[in-house]
Amino acid sequence: MSTPIAVSLDATAVPPEPRGAGRYVIELATALEAAGRVDLSVLCRRADAPRWRAAAPRTEVIADAPGPRPLRLAWEQLRLPRLLDRLGVDVHHGPHYTMPERSKLPRVVTIHDLTFFDHPEWHERAKVAVFRRAIRRAAEWADAVICVSATTAARLDAICAPRGAVHVVPHGVDHARFRPDEDAPGADAAALARHGIRPPYVAFVGTIEPRKDVPGLVAAFDRIADAWPDVTLVIAGGGGWGERQAATAVAAARHHDRIVRPGYVDDDAVPALLRQAAVVAYPSLAEGFGLPALEALACGAPLVTSTGSAMEEVTGDAASLVAPGDRVALADALAATLEGGPDVAARRSAGLAIASRHTWAASASAHADVYWSVSGRREG
Repeated sequence: MSTPIAVSLDATAVPPEPRGAGRYVIELATALEAAGRVDLSVLCRRADAPRWRAAAPRTEVIADAPGPRPLRLAWEQLRLPRLLDRLGVDVHHGPHYTMPERSKLPRVVTIHDLTFFDHPEWHERAKVAVFRRAIRRAAEWADAVICVSATTAARLDAICAPRGAVHVVPHGVDHARFRPDEDAPGADAAALARHGIRPPYVAFVGTIEPRKDVPGLVAAFDRIADAWPDVTLVIAGGGGWGERQAATAVAAARHHDRIVRPGYVDDDAVPALLRQAAVVAYPSLAEGFGLPALEALACGAPLVTSTGSAMEEVTGDAASLVAPGDRVALADALAATLEGGPDVAARRSAGLAIASRHTWAASASAHADVYWSVSGRREG
């Protein structure tokens, strides 16, 4: 068998409280290290080395990037190409839209979604300009592009017509954490109590930002709250850009006293939050993948999510699907799920089956296939 190829992974955009794309990078690095098909180096911010050494202890960690985003983006274009030359890697992977444009190495870029083009109003104005340009450059110059869903791949092809090969590689699930049974009797209740959460509740988990449509979820909960006086709404997640809209909606709700906002929930408590939910609601207006929805299925939670983007692709018939932004339909779906019955039980079973097919080991293996395909070397 040939020796592993050397791959550098840019982890400089992973925030201190990762969700979505940040979680993807962490899980990918961990699974790549375990697989042994690549010799991985992780590039991170100068203050972030301890986290990466803990996540992937056998991986080389280069903590060279500055913290603020504008400086990191400049570092990627000006310093990173020289750093990669010194490292002697075979392939560089930019897992969050961008890549070092002057580098001569084979480059792989992950595109998560195309909402910077389709819905610029959901993002900070400065980020729209940066990431539109980055996506166009990746489509034109990257040796391979990884898309996290077929939905994202189709939009990328329609908007940018990539030059390199496009590979659809779905995310995985950490089944050791996200599973339908708790660690020990009472463990979930204790984890939830630390955050002031008590069943029964409708749960939302994700970054609070415009595309997640938290105001729509608050309005839908308000419509059904009188009929379900013991049920609360738990909105868990750190604040992103546009959080003020969600805060305004909560303050204006008739049942605002039954809306719990614990903020960012620690990793140990998220599976408990999903497992013990009467309903998990993920009414995002659009997603490139929708990892929280898949993690909810892995926990055996009854899920309500949106049609028309990757959540429908990922969840199939395991979720109750409503049109994005339709607050009446969302309220009806929440109420029907709270009622329970054979349909809800069937969706739970279907969700467990779908989630079981998604593992980070499989995702990492598919990533390694892409790295080898652009490396110029033959594995075997």
